[in-house]
Amino acid sequence: MPLSPISRRRLMATTAAAFAAAGLPFKALAQTSKAQALDVMKKASTFMVEKAAYKGGYVWSYLPDFSRRWGEMEAFPTMIWVQPPGTGTVGHLFLDAYHATGDEYYYQAACKAADALIAIQNPAGGWNYIGDMAGEASLKKWYDTIGKNGWRLEEFQHYYGNCTFDDEGTAECCKFMLRMYVEKKDAKYKAAFEKALKFVLDSQYPVGGWPQRYPLKDEFHHHGNPDYTSFITFNDDVVGENIEFLIMVYQALGDKTVLDPIRRAMDCYVACQQPAPQPGWGLQHTVADLKPAGARTYEPKAFATHASASCVSQLMTFFQLTGDPKYIARVPEALDWLDSVRLPDNVMPGKARYPTFIQIGNGRPLYVHRSGSNVVNGRYYTDENPEKTVTHYSSFRNVDTKGMRARYEKLKAMGPEEASKHSPLKGTRALPKYFMVKDLSVDDLTVGGDLSSSATKGVQADPAKVAKLTAELNAEGWWPTPLTSTSQPYIGDGPATPTPGDFSETKVGDKYDTSPFPDPHPAIGISTGAFIANMATLIKYVDAQA
Repeated sequence: MPLSPISRRRLMATTAAAFAAAGLPFKALAQTSKAQALDVMKKASTFMVEKAAYKGGYVWSYLPDFSRRWGEMEAFPTMIWVQPPGTGTVGHLFLDAYHATGDEYYYQAACKAADALIAIQNPAGGWNYIGDMAGEASLKKWYDTIGKNGWRLEEFQHYYGNCTFDDEGTAECCKFMLRMYVEKKDAKYKAAFEKALKFVLDSQYPVGGWPQRYPLKDEFHHHGNPDYTSFITFNDDVVGENIEFLIMVYQALGDKTVLDPIRRAMDCYVACQQPAPQPGWGLQHTVADLKPAGARTYEPKAFATHASASCVSQLMTFFQLTGDPKYIARVPEALDWLDSVRLPDNVMPGKARYPTFIQIGNGRPLYVHRSGSNVVNGRYYTDENPEKTVTHYSSFRNVDTKGMRARYEKLKAMGPEEASKHSPLKGTRALPKYFMVKDLSVDDLTVGGDLSSSATKGVQADPAKVAKLTAELNAEGWWPTPLTSTSQPYIGDGPATPTPGDFSETKVGDKYDTSPFPDPHPAIGISTGAFIANMATLIKYVDAQA
């Protein structure tokens, strides 16, 4: 199944387009030799390992003098980020570099990243969005200052002390620990991997889904809403990411104990699809009755078109994995429903055609707005007015029902045996050689991730791009990259009285809001995402020269 697009978007967002936007100089060079490419890889990696990393861990971006650094929000100097493209993603990248070059330096760099993640691994076995090497008191201080005042980032406004499946962080770390153990069968990484695997299995509900956070807590009742972190979560592909990890465990180790959890997780999609006339899904579902539930205050109790489209795609993938027709039995019904809620062309022309949220019962769109200026005095609310919706969380989505129908018809015509003949569930196979040079798919998991696979997409071994990357690496060993996202420094909690101005459509509120926002005059700095993307290009180039 495809990896969640979240980390891919983040780590690819600061590559060639960003350089072009900054107007950085570039002149054509002769084709880069393999030796030159290897030198560039080593120089860039040495800088990240020795200068950017804190005790082996990484955040997303840094100012050149390291006076400020960010993950999704600004970070303390002692903090490391788990959400991709954070520490686990960098670790995957270093393992890829090791596989491409055989250079032990990269394996040791991967070990440092893994050791950092082990240092912040929750006793339950999973990971939070972030960790603080200075200890829990420092992390709590961050949550009570920077985190608490991120108006739109409600997931950081309360410190739970447990683990999250949100934004792929725990899944990314689980996959990385599996790879580290498989690589050399080091007992240290076996222990960390087994702890992570136990966490994933222990946190799964009997119906097959997973909560957003675990161990379960009921603590943050924001604006009177229930604590949503125990609900079954489809948002950001939580269930799909855990299925993918468990499939990789079966592939690499032949552990048959994961087969039942995999099947139950797939069945959860079937169980949570609602009956006609609204055969869709919400971002999250209650455990007791499997009905759509609300989450953050701008994620109301409603059907979600983008989540429903993702669930439809997953069901077709499950048919490819199992050959069981039950997974695609209600796909046409779901696609018909999605088409039925498409906006008429005269409603908000220029916007994507599918409302993000659809009301339960009457089937009308629900749009998200906000008032106030910061987390103290601000609030989110929903109504049926499509004007002036919040811009940090789109009220409109693109949904490719035509493409999904074509895929469904193709799978149906193939039949169960043909559709599932490449399923990784039909036998253990080696894990892919590379994780960061392309988006993994079911076929990639089956054939072992060979770069010559016809399924390869994404990163290309482009000699011109490699020459460009070679020229643009600076003397210190980093690629100057526009840091397109920034934030206001924490200056204290906001006032109860709103600051004058209209913040209903801005990405950030008043000066007390610590949420990230697009920088109209981005500083040039060090981007972990750019490092990963550029290294992936070089890895593929080096691999092609072998």
